[in-house]
Amino acid sequence: MDTDDLEPLKKKPQPKDLSRMSIGDLKEYVAELKAEITRAEAAIASKDKARAGAAAFFK
Repeated sequence: MDTDDLEPLKKKPQPKDLSRMSIGDLKEYVAELKAEITRAEAAIASKDKARAGAAAFFK
């Protein structure tokens, strides 16, 4: 087995240096993160709905 197979395919991005950002930039960054969270939650809800439908079909 190659050790490359054990490495994760995607590495987590490094956190941004918030100390260099202005208050306006920080507020914009927070708004972008909240939008991404909303998008992820919508994807989770969609997948949960599909899984529940499949579970009901195969019962």
